[in-house]
Formats: sequence, C-alpha cells, structure tokens
Amino acid sequence: MLLRSSTVFLLLLCFYHSGSAIVVADNDYGGVPLWVDRLLGEPSVLSLQGRLDSAWFRANNPQTCPQQCDCPIQWPTALYCDHRGLAEIPQTLPNRTEYLFLQDNNITSLSSAVLANNTGLRWMILDHNLLGSRELAAAALQQQSKLCYLFANHNHLTSVPRGLPAGLRQLRLAHNQISSISPGAFKNLHNLTVLLLQGNRLKTIKEEDFLGLVSLNLLHLGGNSLSSVPSHLPSSVQQLYLSNNSLSKVDSDSFQGLLQLKYLRLSQCGLKSGEIKPWAFNISSLIELDLSHNKLTSVPTVPTTLLYLYLEANDIQEVNMTSFCREVGPVSYSRIKVLRLDGNKLSHHQLPPDWYFCLRVLESIYI
Repeated sequence: MLLRSSTVFLLLLCFYHSGSAIVVADNDYGGVPLWVDRLLGEPSVLSLQGRLDSAWFRANNPQTCPQQCDCPIQWPTALYCDHRGLAEIPQTLPNRTEYLFLQDNNITSLSSAVLANNTGLRWMILDHNLLGSRELAAAALQQQSKLCYLFANHNHLTSVPRGLPAGLRQLRLAHNQISSISPGAFKNLHNLTVLLLQGNRLKTIKEEDFLGLVSLNLLHLGGNSLSSVPSHLPSSVQQLYLSNNSLSKVDSDSFQGLLQLKYLRLSQCGLKSGEIKPWAFNISSLIELDLSHNKLTSVPTVPTTLLYLYLEANDIQEVNMTSFCREVGPVSYSRIKVLRLDGNKLSHHQLPPDWYFCLRVLESIYI
C-alpha cells in the first residue's frame, strides 16, 4: 500500500536529455549510465547496429575507414567496430580516432603496435570480448595518455592490471573473474571518479588496494564474495554499492572515514538485525540507504538527515520511531521523504499513532 502526502516519486530513471548531455542507460556498460557530452562532439550512440546500412556510410564518407568498421560522417572521430566477430583490433586505425567501439567481438589481445600509431584515444569500449588480465596489461595502453574511459566488462580478467593510463576517469571491469587487485594498480589513477568491479570474485580488499584513488566518487563492489564491509576505502567515495555480497555484519565503524558518503546500497546481503551494530549508519552526509531484500526484523537506527530509506522485502514486524528520531520537537524530526516497507510482516495499522510527528516531511511511504 502506498500512502501519499504530496507526490509520487519515479523510482527508476531510464533516460535523461538536456541541451548539452545525454544519459544512456545500458546494462552492457556495467549497469551505470553513461554521460555523453554533445558539446564535446561525443557520439550519442555506442553502436550503429540496425541504424543505417554500412554501404551508405562508405558511399558518403570520403575519409578512410577500416573494412571491418563503420565511420559515420557526423562523428568523424568515432570508429564503430562492434558486433563483427573480430579476433583482433583492426590493423589500420585512422589517426583521427578518439572513440573506439570494439564491444561484442572475440578479441583476445591488444596489439601494442596497432595502438602505438594512434595515441589520441579518449574512449575505448571492449565489453563482451575474450580478454585476459595479461592481454589488458600496461604495454598495450601505456602510450594512451588521453584515454579517459576504458570499459572491459564481461571479459576473462582475473585481476586488475597495473600500469593503466594515468588520465583515466572511468574504469569499468564488471562481470569478469577478478579475484585480486594487482599491487599498485591504482597508484597513479588520481583522476579516476568511477570504478566498477561488480560481478567478480573478490573476497577481501587489502589496505593498499585502493591507494591513489583520491578522486573516486562511485565504487561498485556488488556481486562479489565479500563477507564484511571493506575498510580502507577512499575517503572521497560518495556512492558505495555493496549489494549481493554475503556480509556477516556491519560494524559501528564500518564506514568510518567516508565523510562524503551519500548513497549506500546493501541490498540482498543476507543481513540480520543483530548483525547491524548501533550507529552503523551514523553518517551525516548520507542521503539514500538501501537495505532491501535482507532478513531484518527491525528498522535500524538511521541519521535524521536521511532522505530515502529502502527496507522492502525483509521480515520487519514493527516500527519504532526512535530508529528515525532521537526526540521529536519543532526542529528535531526525520527528513525522510521516501520510506519503503512493503514486503514485510506489518501493515499501516501497525505504525505508531504518532509517526507523523517524527516523519513530518514524508512524501511517500510504501507498506
């Protein structure tokens, strides 16, 4: 049941369009939407499959183009070589290439000689290929000083390689077989803001694993084999995704040092109420907390500044307002706007009669 006080929130944003940028939501690229900046001339599509006939491009584009690829006139710096069954990178990459789309092929290695002739790459998408960790080693990418976006989701990587280009802003390595992070893998990646490692085989995160990531904003470690919240995470992280791990506990100091943390996802981790220590979520910067699809029997204590709390599909039987409000008064109340309690063992009749004094700015509650 949904109780509304003003508006209903749209919970899934699929597509956003502004005058200067486009958001492309596509799970093939690690499950986190891409921002494409049209003012920079970036191509607004990542594949030309089914859009226009290749022969049309060749007949209307005077510039050279590898036989295995498409070179659209409207994006002269983009090279579309995706979904071609290629076993290797085309040997003759045009010097103008900045956006290289190689996803959904059978590429097993990167040719250092081929890439050495083109050092202006900004985007390189290698999702759904057959690359191993050695094949993504530094030798093939060392000279790509302008490379900002490197995607190698859905490959055969077993570790995060060392020596990646220092200018990287996004590194997407989701859904590989990564069980370790090579020593010093991130030490020079001071500009990296997005790191996707979900769907791998990581069991532990060592103290030195993330050294160098001083600008990291989004860290996705969901779907690994972590048994506890990793410590020694970069203090700059604002979005931390740990869903689909088998976490045995959340300690009071699990998120200590993450003073900018805003979005925290801990869904489907098998968590029980007794395994979440008091004040584990005492993070004043936190905006959104996702604890859905766990085994909680009570609502954990959350900061009064929290705006969005997702507790659906647990075993909660009662709600205690002290979880939201330490006290109730003119300036002391919860800022929660959206609260999800659906899929639990309670109804709206079981809410405390004075709940609206504590949750006075609530806009939507699902129960």
